[in-house]
Amino acid sequence: MILRRFEVPGLAHYSYLIASDGHAVVVDPQRDVALYMDFARAKGLRIDHVVETHIHADYASGAPALAGATSATLWLSGHDIDEQFEYAMPHSEVRDGNEVLFGKLKLVAVHTPGHTPEHLSFLLYERQGCGQPLGILSGDFLLIGSLGRPDLLGESEKQALAAQLFHSAQTRIADVPDGTIVYPGHGAGSLCGVGIAERPESTVGYERQCNPFMIPSTQDSFVSKILGSVPQFPPYYKRMKELNSKGFPTLDQLPGGVSLTAAETLKELELGALMLDVRSADAFGGVHIPGSFNIGAGPNLSLWAGWVLPYEGKILLVGDDSSGDLLDVRKSLIRVGHDETFGYLRGGINAWIAAGLEQAHLPQISVGELQKAALSGEFVLDVRSPAEWKSAHIASAVHIPLGDLSERIDEIPRDATIHVICGSGYRSSIACSILQRASLPEIRNTMGGMAAWFAQKLPTIPG
Repeated sequence: MILRRFEVPGLAHYSYLIASDGHAVVVDPQRDVALYMDFARAKGLRIDHVVETHIHADYASGAPALAGATSATLWLSGHDIDEQFEYAMPHSEVRDGNEVLFGKLKLVAVHTPGHTPEHLSFLLYERQGCGQPLGILSGDFLLIGSLGRPDLLGESEKQALAAQLFHSAQTRIADVPDGTIVYPGHGAGSLCGVGIAERPESTVGYERQCNPFMIPSTQDSFVSKILGSVPQFPPYYKRMKELNSKGFPTLDQLPGGVSLTAAETLKELELGALMLDVRSADAFGGVHIPGSFNIGAGPNLSLWAGWVLPYEGKILLVGDDSSGDLLDVRKSLIRVGHDETFGYLRGGINAWIAAGLEQAHLPQISVGELQKAALSGEFVLDVRSPAEWKSAHIASAVHIPLGDLSERIDEIPRDATIHVICGSGYRSSIACSILQRASLPEIRNTMGGMAAWFAQKLPTIPG
């Protein structure tokens, strides 16, 4: 047997390829599906089946594209009928108790609603084995140290979904042996659950004993606990749900491959294109193209691009002068449905500078400078998550989480210097770029963020 986990850092998305006797199943694939085909080709495998646990909200699913590219059977939940979101693409329906057979193995579907109404988990068995499951591919139902959030369908549905989640946790997998390995759909850092552990695997027995949402309780106390703990809700999740239910279009080629001169880039910007600067916060602060969003390249790009970038109009990319065609950035963008990426500035920011075009800057300050500003009564904006804010924050700071900033710009004074801080300087630079685009005149980014503030043992308050 082969069981290979693929991870998308930042989104903390796990997908799996499982194979036996040359036949493979892929569970919950990401949008850029070539990696599964490359792996299968290298191992001499045929991908016969593509399986989804549910209609995803946090990333663009690659299931239809992978099934189409490999002529595999696309297995999707049949428990979506008459729900808010239903699968619209051609597929084979799988319901509770149905089996997917491949080689000497099989997957048996278990309906585990709560995160979503149609959610399925899949028990992995040897077909000629002892009758006990080897593992459970639990999707976004059972996460390591947590359960999937039940509020994806909005206020009107979350109480009922939380109750379904309680029954899934307490009864739907009650007969699954303690030794069964849990292969979840997400790891630590995902916003699909709160407090997800950093371990990529666990066992059902360990989760029963140690997962705070699996420990036996009353339904009312469970519902209150899990709804009281859900992370922030990224608005783009609603869009992902709708588009994943319809099926994202198969991409003939990766968007964003058009190489543009500085003059061509300027023309596109004048016609309404958006500029995404993927350099580091300090590089962006030194010089950038006016009106740019700054979301640094790396594992968190997909998450924040989904959360803060508009989904209308062309996106242009700029990196440093050695960043080439920004291939990894372009892959990160399609993982959250940004197919409108058009091209990149050839030669990076240095090409813009060499052309003598207009430039903008973002002052970078130390935590020592921020403390002086705070003590003198200047405006300090903390854009960290609610949990980080509750843990400890600067006494005079105002809290607006980064994901909410665009909708709450009017709460920021226009006649003051705005000093922005996050955990490290990454999110605060994104926030500063949003504020600059809103024409706030005096913005400062705090390098090192609260990590540097804590390192200097500067004062904070909790709660």
